[in-house]
Amino acid sequence: MRVIVSGIPGVGKSTVIDMVVKKSEYKVLNFGTLMFEMGRDLSLIENRDEIRKLAIPEQIDLQKKAAVKLGQMDNIIIDTHMSIKSPKGYLPGLPQWVLNELNISSYFLIESSPEEILKHRLNDPSRSRDEDKADDIKEQQEINRYYAIAYSVYSGATVNFIYNPDNHPEIAAENIIRRL
Repeated sequence: MRVIVSGIPGVGKSTVIDMVVKKSEYKVLNFGTLMFEMGRDLSLIENRDEIRKLAIPEQIDLQKKAAVKLGQMDNIIIDTHMSIKSPKGYLPGLPQWVLNELNISSYFLIESSPEEILKHRLNDPSRSRDEDKADDIKEQQEINRYYAIAYSVYSGATVNFIYNPDNHPEIAAENIIRRL
């Protein structure tokens, strides 16, 4: 079984996923990391945050290659984004050609308050992120909900909205484990 765990940057997704992996038989693979490694090997990018700034055809090519690789694996949690906010607008993180390869069973969308996410982003100097406001973060979470529901219609997979309360990622992790 392959499942998607998603959430916008700063929501605590990596922390929650790490807790899920420790208490389940799933392993985690990050879609963006696979895309980054492929893009770096092709000398297209130097860091992960540059992926979303590539020309759209290059992003699509990397998506396709990563999807093929992940679609051959089983019992995995795919850490990815429902949408990508690019300079030209929102792109689907899981377009049709990706969904066709992955055959997903469930989508888990981790959410938190925009204010908490903004606080987490400001305290993470390791990433080069856009300077979003709380309203921008709220919009991104709403867009991700729309995308998750659309992916479910196409794939037939369940959608789960998981709230990640600040300083209690174990609650979000337990909610995912129960639904796996």
